[in-house]
Amino acid sequence: MSIVLYSYFRSSAAFRVRIALNIKAIDYQIQPIHLAKDGGQQHQPEYLKLNPQGLVPAIQINDQSISQSSAIIEYLEETYPSPAMLPDSAIDRAYVRSLAQMIACDIHPLNNLRVLEYLQKKLDVNDAKQIWYHHWIQKGFTAFEQRLREKDNNGLFSFGYTPGIADVFLIPQVYNALRFNCDMQPYPLIKGIYDNCMQQTAFANAAPENQPDAE
Repeated sequence: MSIVLYSYFRSSAAFRVRIALNIKAIDYQIQPIHLAKDGGQQHQPEYLKLNPQGLVPAIQINDQSISQSSAIIEYLEETYPSPAMLPDSAIDRAYVRSLAQMIACDIHPLNNLRVLEYLQKKLDVNDAKQIWYHHWIQKGFTAFEQRLREKDNNGLFSFGYTPGIADVFLIPQVYNALRFNCDMQPYPLIKGIYDNCMQQTAFANAAPENQPDAE
């Protein structure tokens, strides 16, 4: 099976998929899609045929393509079940998915490149981008941290003793929060999980600075 990942080194959604592929030890080829060069390579006709939304990531598996990081990661979990990224019980799987969706649905969409560029270019507000980013990180991470405390988290991963889907979504968001100088002191559990995960090969190798298109 031939897998091509259309990726941008700074995309947190592509970062998620790279982590998942690495956890599963799946061979894949990266095809960089630069979101700023040439007016945004994601808008070029050839890429729009693959992903009409003009977003990254997307993966191509033989002659089939899948977009949206959540769908890609669930596909990988179903197709490559070992090592598992979801717990055994239905209630625990729901909990882990809820953590992942707190990032994917409630933090990331408000802080992605399209929104931040709009704030910076269209709105005449000093430091609008930074203020906006910090606000939604604070709201989202406060809730995420509370969920971790309720589960008596062990401080290694978001759930249990092996990396899972919640970590796949959390770590790129923390990486970006640090890049935007967000204060992580109020979130000791999140920061501890991040520090532990980034020592794991699957996460470190997926980091933006380790990508072939890194700048």
